[in-house]
Amino acid sequence: MRALPWFAAIVLLLVAGTAAAATTRLLFVGNSLTYVGNLPAVLDALAAANGRSTSSDMLVSAGATLAERVRDGSVDRALAAQQYDYVILQERGGNLIGAGGDAALPETKAAHEALALLARRNGAEPILLGTYQGMPQPSRALVAAESAQAKRLSMTHVGVSQRLQAGLNSAPDAEWFAADHVHPGPDLTLLDALLLYRALFGILPPASALTVEAPLYGAHAGFAQATLVRAGSARVGADTAFRYSRERVERVSMIAASR
Repeated sequence: MRALPWFAAIVLLLVAGTAAAATTRLLFVGNSLTYVGNLPAVLDALAAANGRSTSSDMLVSAGATLAERVRDGSVDRALAAQQYDYVILQERGGNLIGAGGDAALPETKAAHEALALLARRNGAEPILLGTYQGMPQPSRALVAAESAQAKRLSMTHVGVSQRLQAGLNSAPDAEWFAADHVHPGPDLTLLDALLLYRALFGILPPASALTVEAPLYGAHAGFAQATLVRAGSARVGADTAFRYSRERVERVSMIAASR
């Protein structure tokens, strides 16, 4: 086989380098389960630590449902203003098993369908990121409902609650929940990020220490209305960094890998 001319070889190397450095752009649409602990920033840091590039924005407000985002048109505007590769949808906890009332369930399902269609029309792939329940029986019901909804809409489903249950059993001393015992703590946020990383890149990353240099929002971060914000953008009152030890990442990774 003849060797490539030197200039052709350089072009191929440049193309390969560009492909390797390509940034995956993500839009998270959710509520306090998304922004408490800044899941998008943790995922960006996890990707960067493993030689990948993601850039995440989040469209969030406290206690929000996805139906609200359909009604106010905010997702439509965000997708018109910026090209994303994936839209990650996170519903208010338990809404798919009737936590918002049985009458709201059809609207909840219709909102998922509308947002999945909207994402695809704008060249993005939708992902349904699960929420969680603290007790085993409602946890199983939630995962089953999420899985069925994702299958119906041909979406990737990232189930969380069943792995949280495994974590609560095998590592009860971990910080699964925030101080209010409702919102995600650092370990649950990391679990979400690991599961999303696998959904995006097809593999769990090797366990290594991880520093998240971004605001880490609490439950009272001030997202009273739908707000589009870059994951690493600073806001008043937010801490600015968090370090996960290698041992901590390894422990949560083992739970992410569980069935």
